[in-house]
Amino acid sequence: MDLLRFTTAGSVDDGKSTLIGRLLVDTGSVPEDQLAAVRRTTEARGQTGLDLALVTDGLRAEREQGITIDVAYRSFATPRRQFLVADTPGHVQYTRNMVTGASTAALAVVLVDAVRGVQTQSRRHAFVSSLLGIPQLVVAVNKMDLVGYDEAAFEAIREDVLAFASRLRVAGVTVLPVSALTGDNVAERSRSMPWYDGPTLLHTLETVPVAAARNLRDLRVPVQMALRPDATFRGLAVTVASGILRVGDDVVVLPEGTPAVVASVATFDGPLAEARAGDAVVVTLDRDVDAGRGQMLVRPGNRPDTTVALDAMLCWMAEAPLVPGRRYRLRHTTREVAAAVEAVVYRIDVDTLHREAAETLALNDIGRVRISTAEPVSVDPYEVNRETGAFVLFDADTFDTVAAGMVRGPARDDESPGDEALAEVPERRVSPDVVWDGPNVTRDEREAAQGHAAAVVWFTGLPASGKSTVARAVERRLFAAGVRTALLDGDQVRHGLSGDLGFSDADRTENLRRVAEVAALLAEAGLVVLCTFVSPLREDRAAVLARLRRDLPPGRVVEVHVDADLDTVRARDPKGLYARADRGDLPGLTGVGAPYEAPAAPAVRLDTARQSVDASVEAVAAHLVRAGLIPDST
Repeated sequence: MDLLRFTTAGSVDDGKSTLIGRLLVDTGSVPEDQLAAVRRTTEARGQTGLDLALVTDGLRAEREQGITIDVAYRSFATPRRQFLVADTPGHVQYTRNMVTGASTAALAVVLVDAVRGVQTQSRRHAFVSSLLGIPQLVVAVNKMDLVGYDEAAFEAIREDVLAFASRLRVAGVTVLPVSALTGDNVAERSRSMPWYDGPTLLHTLETVPVAAARNLRDLRVPVQMALRPDATFRGLAVTVASGILRVGDDVVVLPEGTPAVVASVATFDGPLAEARAGDAVVVTLDRDVDAGRGQMLVRPGNRPDTTVALDAMLCWMAEAPLVPGRRYRLRHTTREVAAAVEAVVYRIDVDTLHREAAETLALNDIGRVRISTAEPVSVDPYEVNRETGAFVLFDADTFDTVAAGMVRGPARDDESPGDEALAEVPERRVSPDVVWDGPNVTRDEREAAQGHAAAVVWFTGLPASGKSTVARAVERRLFAAGVRTALLDGDQVRHGLSGDLGFSDADRTENLRRVAEVAALLAEAGLVVLCTFVSPLREDRAAVLARLRRDLPPGRVVEVHVDADLDTVRARDPKGLYARADRGDLPGLTGVGAPYEAPAAPAVRLDTARQSVDASVEAVAAHLVRAGLIPDST
């Protein structure tokens, strides 16, 4: 049986502990002596029946206050699956505990009180769950017995939940009505809600498709310590964070980049041919290299970013607010370095998901920041690799943890936050009475099978700048190397998909919105999607790129500016557009009668007036290799 790690979250008094207690009791996972103790405590309080919350609320303060303070872990099993559940606190001051409990989960169960509806803390926990990369979200509308099992009450909450969840980065959302106290729709189907024909909570947990939590593609092996019991042996104690480490593998030691070959892999029980993500082993190399705690073994052609400047999302956990520029300590895998938050790019309003300008972060605030480190750290985007994309900040004097961080990528010196940092992610349009159903085969599964990442490469530039020519040549090169691709061209989508649109500002914006939705679906299917569109306005491009980045891990959306001056494109003019514009037949042609706003900081800039097609293709391919999106042999 596989193991599903999940967490519960929601506002205080929504019934999280009671729900877990119900699951444990109904699956026969509570020892009889513990049940007897719970019965005695329930009776001593003057209550009848069984106070299910006592099954998980273990601290004395929790029992006295009737709330969850600490994270309680419980395990149980059914014939179909094993489970490890983290019961996390609902009070806002314990949001940091919720982050801890959710950090290793593959699914989140967020409870909503049927009487009170969706609360701020419900939204906060759902957002934090998506921020932490939890792919599946189950929303249990609890205490349906207190609203008379009313279908209308459930549907109102369900619509509220789906409207909010549509803006989160989750693969699937399930909403179901339950009563943890009475057991309705928890492990057994409710007779009180005949109008609900969906699955029970337990059936959902048993059957929900969950991608493997371990990344077996990218080899990342942080060194815990060097072992030298005598002069004849030198080994490295490691736990494989991701990937598969085999005897004979070529590796490099980061951050220095020293090459070596794996000579042996062993445990206390003897030698192994390989070690996989999560395995703790001792590794020896074919030569003496300077490798100790905080360094990392990786493959030469598949390296994380080694940087002293991080672009990250931060959950602030300390009572005292963030002080930009103050020195903290950053702990990442086994490495610990001095660090400072140089700037807060924006703070997120968890009710609206709007991005707000901010200079600091207070307790439980979530925001995007730029961090500088005194020494290099080797990181991956969090959504690509949880192990090497996560870090914590702590106070060097008190050793108190002040923040949990998720890496977006290296912070670029030339990055201008003006184009996109405060751009709103466009709200997803949803047809009425339609529920999003997550993918049957996940993107992670497809990527693992095909050996390359999914991505969207957005080519922008003046008409005749060479966007389509370069994109087609890039696609040919990728296709020949076995990379699965798709090409969305401006002229193609105007035949069919956007055939009903003209060229007004509103129609152009709608055209790009449609393209972004199609590109997102293709990327979800594991493809590298090449999009060639003039997309002349920064605001429209920012909205498109923000939409795509909502669904894809950081670094997967690549903006390419195909730059050519107006004289060059006029001279090319393969479709005669500029000639028609000069005659007055096309008064709104971009670059002549309408503006083109060049990207402030594209990932790749191609000067096609001076650069050959082959050189342009090489520049794009080189970026995709450096970003870890395609193999370095492509």
